[in-house]
Amino acid sequence: MSNTSNASLACKRVDSGTGVEPVRRTRTYVPAVDIVERSDEMLIVADVPGVSADGVEVSYERGELRLHARVADREPTGCEWLLREFGVGDFVRSFRVGEGIDSSRIDAEIKDGVLTVRLPKAEAAKRRKITVKAN
Repeated sequence: MSNTSNASLACKRVDSGTGVEPVRRTRTYVPAVDIVERSDEMLIVADVPGVSADGVEVSYERGELRLHARVADREPTGCEWLLREFGVGDFVRSFRVGEGIDSSRIDAEIKDGVLTVRLPKAEAAKRRKITVKAN
């Protein structure tokens, strides 16, 4: 991602190295993401295993994009846990969005535990070639 891009995203750093957000009382994970810039949009791709479409909330307010994915606790009936290594909790991540993003056209989809958020660039922020004229 270009540092000079008007259509920028900044990640809020909340990871303490464990993958668990340290400021919440319930177990909350910071999902790993990839951020890709294309000529007409930016993409955020987040791994959120165990999340269905109705468990995802993507919101945008005052320049901040927030991802919140809820994972239902797995409590099998009629048995006792002997070993439980897989932690279950929500995924939360926030990003500051630059002015070059058209916030009215942001959309998201989830497939196979991968959340993809599309952030279309505003027309003014799109890269364009300027023709140089000879005098």
